[in-house]
Amino acid sequence: STTAAMFRDEGVPVWDADSAVHRLYAEGGAAVPVIAALCPPAVSSSAGSVSGSVSGSVSGTVNRVVLKDWIAGDPTALARLERAIHPLVAADRAAFIAAQTADIILLDIPLLFETGADRQMDATITVTAPPEVQRARVLARPGMTEQHLQTILARQMPNAEKRARSTYVIETLSIGQTRAAVQALLTTLRARHA
Repeated sequence: STTAAMFRDEGVPVWDADSAVHRLYAEGGAAVPVIAALCPPAVSSSAGSVSGSVSGSVSGTVNRVVLKDWIAGDPTALARLERAIHPLVAADRAAFIAAQTADIILLDIPLLFETGADRQMDATITVTAPPEVQRARVLARPGMTEQHLQTILARQMPNAEKRARSTYVIETLSIGQTRAAVQALLTTLRARHA
């Protein structure tokens, strides 16, 4: 997120997969009825219950804590959720891309290689740090636990493989060094595609 913000600071439009999911899970979001069908307790209206109209639409917001508990308690839940939500996220991404006129855009996708989305990119960037730095940064986030970190890492491709598959790698050891790497990469990309 910090590195993506640096691209944004340089005038690059940025689409963020996590932000897209938050929009999809919010009141009126396209994922709300999908999640209501998969896990009804995870969707609540402002009055505290799932509400439907005569046409069968569902309004409300997704309670991410309830959703996480459902995923933790059902070994098939995550795969079913991903099958339902990934197409919505892809549609949101496609709409963003279609609306852009900039020479370069950045798509911030945490599971880029794992989902196969890298095949749709002109170039890929892995933003990385040594494991001990990554671990300290993640554990400093509010609500993060060692167990949740291990769950996240288990879903991700090993860092060495991501680096090998990436077109570019940005090391994030310091803010200044990272910003300089972003600026240098943008200069390189604009020169190559001028």
